[in-house]
Amino acid sequence: MSAGDRVTVRRLGPGDVALAREMNALFAEAFEDPQNYADGPPDDGWFREVLGRESVIALIAVAGDAIAGAAVAYELDKLEQRRRELYLYDLAVAAGWRRRGVATRLIDTLRRHAAKRACHTLFVQADYGDDPAIALYTKLGAREDVMQFDIAPGSAGESDAID
Repeated sequence: MSAGDRVTVRRLGPGDVALAREMNALFAEAFEDPQNYADGPPDDGWFREVLGRESVIALIAVAGDAIAGAAVAYELDKLEQRRRELYLYDLAVAAGWRRRGVATRLIDTLRRHAAKRACHTLFVQADYGDDPAIALYTKLGAREDVMQFDIAPGSAGESDAID
């Protein structure tokens, strides 16, 4: 039995604001990115609203009283065909729990969710140089080499804005 078997995975809901904050703290530490995950956190109302959406899947892997890992995925309803995809946006495992099956357990939970929701695919991106993530995702799925571009939003006052 691997150490990953000693964790339980659960989905966060609107009442789990404190756990969502702990999850973001794990992401900030694991990604070494406090600017995006710890500085200026949303208020409790935002957490309750977002965690209450069916299309937002926030999972934590709990070991005793500690969060061993976490994942956040978003369902994307598509227009080119009647289908949806599940986008795994964040996945992190606490330092003491790495290489013990926690990430795979979280992904397997998302795979079951994707099947239940009739998702066409579950997809994830990895950064060049993040060899542990690339190895994990390669083990679980087919690799596509793509480029991502971040485009800044325009001014809200522009005439073609969607109302």
